[in-house]
Amino acid sequence: MSSSDDDNVPAHKAKESQEQRMDAEQTIKRNPHGDFNAVQNSRPDFDHSLDGFTYTKTPKPDWQLGDGGNDGGESLKKKHIQIDPYEEGRPAVFNYKLMISAIIPRLVGFVSTRSKDGTSTNLAPFSYTQMFNHDPPIFCIGYAGGYENAKDSLKNLMESKECVINIISEHFIEAANATSINAPYGVSEWALSGLHPASCTSVSCDRVQEAVFAVECKLIETKEYESRATPGKKTGVIATVEGLKFWVREDAINEEKNLVDQAVLKPMSRLGGITYARVTQGLELPRPDYDESVKKAGNEGMVKAKVEGQ
Repeated sequence: MSSSDDDNVPAHKAKESQEQRMDAEQTIKRNPHGDFNAVQNSRPDFDHSLDGFTYTKTPKPDWQLGDGGNDGGESLKKKHIQIDPYEEGRPAVFNYKLMISAIIPRLVGFVSTRSKDGTSTNLAPFSYTQMFNHDPPIFCIGYAGGYENAKDSLKNLMESKECVINIISEHFIEAANATSINAPYGVSEWALSGLHPASCTSVSCDRVQEAVFAVECKLIETKEYESRATPGKKTGVIATVEGLKFWVREDAINEEKNLVDQAVLKPMSRLGGITYARVTQGLELPRPDYDESVKKAGNEGMVKAKVEGQ
């Protein structure tokens, strides 16, 4: 831990925070398998034949305005249940597991940071990452735990005000996942992963050389959140950062430098538990134009301020 961190958090508190994070991981139990290697060995090999990115038709190519779902109404026959995230006896970890299994697929922000004095570096994946604006390029990264129990990445980001967000691809998914290890502060995940650092121009921390796409970022602000179930307990921090420079592999970018080839990027997304997902297939749907689709197509009779039942 750097001197500035020592000034803010006593040594015994830092150790306690690290242990709390390890205990939380054991409590969450993302891995549902007693012997993961045995389960892994029972599965088919990774399908390298899915090389590239293919397009299919939409599920219902003849869909028209007002048609609703494309399943013939089957989904309307299913019932829903309501879940109160704070109902009596419901652990907060249940909400975490519910949300990460339902809000999918999620972008995985592979975040590189460095302590202000340069003595420590960190590399870790965060699936609470998203872009929110393009001019300027704005991204948010969500961290579990408050300032006092800050993850190493957040400590470095708040100290140095810099980070690099890398996008994870198939060709280094195992190495990227390895950086989620609960290593103590001061132990660099770079060495444990075998990934290679590459210099940046506007920030001092490194980008991942294996990454097809990366963004150099500066910190704008952070906001800490408090538990609703346990008042006083700090449970999360949102960091808002601004993109300063983009890095794209030459074989993945078009001549105008405005489109990344998905077949080269081969991004990995995060699902629930310990599951990742590939992106190998897609479908295209043009955004409809109101004048063309409603007025000129004679669909004015469908126009209402609200539908029946609202």
